[in-house]
Amino acid sequence: MSKEFNVPPVVFPSGGNPSAAGTQQRRLPTAPFQPPRSSNPNSIPFMSFDIGSTAASTSFSAPQFGHNNIGIGGGAAGFEDEPPLLEELGINTKQIWHKTLSILNPVRVKSDLHEDADLSGPFLFLMAFGLFQLLAGKLHFGIILGWVTVASLFLYVVFNMLAGRNGNLDLYRCLSLIGYCMLPIVILSAVALFVPQGGAAILAVTGVFVIWSTRVCARLLVELASCGDEHRGLIAYACFLIYMLFSLLVIF
Repeated sequence: MSKEFNVPPVVFPSGGNPSAAGTQQRRLPTAPFQPPRSSNPNSIPFMSFDIGSTAASTSFSAPQFGHNNIGIGGGAAGFEDEPPLLEELGINTKQIWHKTLSILNPVRVKSDLHEDADLSGPFLFLMAFGLFQLLAGKLHFGIILGWVTVASLFLYVVFNMLAGRNGNLDLYRCLSLIGYCMLPIVILSAVALFVPQGGAAILAVTGVFVIWSTRVCARLLVELASCGDEHRGLIAYACFLIYMLFSLLVIF
């Protein structure tokens, strides 16, 4: 015995034609985006502007300079009127040279040349001393600068204590005199490069140059600062201690 099933009827929206419904549900593919083509064949694709027309339409104005009174000739004339660089820095090379020559003659020392104190010459002598020590295998730049500073303070205090209230030696002039009188010690450091170390020859040469520096420095201090004639021996002894200390750097 067979059973019958009630199947509901299928209703198509296109009026019973299933192929028409499938056609309506399908979407036709659209073409990809294509930019409008330019009528100019020489133009760059995917560009909406023309380089040639842009370059032609762009214009730059030439720079215009004002009429100044100072021209090339005026600027050169202005530089010629300016003083030299060393003079602006306060470095007088002629004065340094004359002071150096006065130190080289220990018999006749011109104290009037050292009335104007400066530190340019002493700095050159100290750098030369350090350079000769470096050639000997000794690095003493910091030691030399430190010892000169301490020696200047020592001599300044000793001289003003001896002179009392009448002493007029300032620290700047004291540092300048000690630096210029270092020239014999600089020469000693150069001579020591060719003399055997540890012998009697280097000791004799060292004594000569120390006495040279002591004589010159003591004489300049006595003549330039007041109230120094009474204590010439004590001032010379202080100078001897200072330059003997620097000579030990050369010997050892």
